Amino acid sequence: MNLLHLYLWGVAGLFISVSVRMTWHLRWARRLPSLDRAEDTVPVATTLAPRVSVVLAARDEAGRIEQTVRRLLAQRAEVKEVIVVDDRSNDDTGQILRRVASDEPRLKVIRVDVLPPEWLGKCHACHQGAEAATGDWILFTDADCWLAPDALARALRVAERERVDHVALTPGVTPQTKPAAAWHIAFLLTLADWLSRVNRDRPKAFIGMGAFNLVRAAAYRTCGGYQALRLTVLDDVRLGLLLRRAGFRTRGFIGGADTECHWGRTVRDMVRLMEKNYFAALDYRVSAVVGLVLVCTGLWGGALMGPFTGTWAGLAACVSLMSLSIPAAVVTRRLGWSLDTALWTPWVFPVLFYAITNSAVITLRRGGIRWRETFYSLPMLRRGNVRP
Repeated sequence: MNLLHLYLWGVAGLFISVSVRMTWHLRWARRLPSLDRAEDTVPVATTLAPRVSVVLAARDEAGRIEQTVRRLLAQRAEVKEVIVVDDRSNDDTGQILRRVASDEPRLKVIRVDVLPPEWLGKCHACHQGAEAATGDWILFTDADCWLAPDALARALRVAERERVDHVALTPGVTPQTKPAAAWHIAFLLTLADWLSRVNRDRPKAFIGMGAFNLVRAAAYRTCGGYQALRLTVLDDVRLGLLLRRAGFRTRGFIGGADTECHWGRTVRDMVRLMEKNYFAALDYRVSAVVGLVLVCTGLWGGALMGPFTGTWAGLAACVSLMSLSIPAAVVTRRLGWSLDTALWTPWVFPVLFYAITNSAVITLRRGGIRWRETFYSLPMLRRGNVRP
């Protein structure tokens, strides 16, 4: 057996191994459980006692902010207050919020006009909102995220049953194309291991999501909160890290329709939106990006050239690539999407790896990132980043 055959058999084995591993982890990566039927007939105020403060960091969100706020105020849980921090918006966001607040006393609006030094805008806004929160729990969510009416109540029930201090839901999207839907499936598959480990209380496991980070207020303040995350781009994920380090437990779920976010409707949107995130996810390590590029090229390159070798090893490498459709089908079914989306997923992974490379190249070329019209240098981000 020559080296080419060994390489192709290795590609086949790796694809099958990854597919089996993802499918196994998906046993613990599920949707948020529904409320018990008996609870549906009982007034919410008597069954869901914890009071929740919701914190939003909003910038130029005039298109969705009113619906976001009204859906939060209508949650089937005791929402004590919705605190929206208007982070230097240039559109009608502030005007809309003031109008809604005029007839809704639970809505509190905080305006930020000047960003202090050594702070990311979103992190500073979340910090300001959390400082003003008075509830037993704090829900951090995105200004463009529309929650299902019972999402908060169900998350609180999970926290009560599991005796945890943090519940996170992945963002849900409404993709316009099959490749965009496949991208979202691929994204969720990369989180399967994370969700599995936090839900099994594995050592060093953590997760957090900007769409839905529900944190017990006392736990948030104990772990350091956004004061510790002030220069961390992946603030939502690393909030979960701070909570784990402080000894608190987390549960994570696939958000789907429970957390509908207005982003990533096409593959191009996904690549653009992840420009600031993916290099940060690798802690700005060039070596990690190079390693991912080599792995992606080696695996998908082997699968694509396999059929042209005229060997059983080449055929196995190509066919094994499609084994990724099996865990993709599991996630697709849990989202209630068409199963043919799963067939696109193996071919979308290289685009995801491209997005990581693109994020690194753009960040390195600029010497940092531009976020909410503020530039942050790469040395500053590396210095202030909270690392695992």
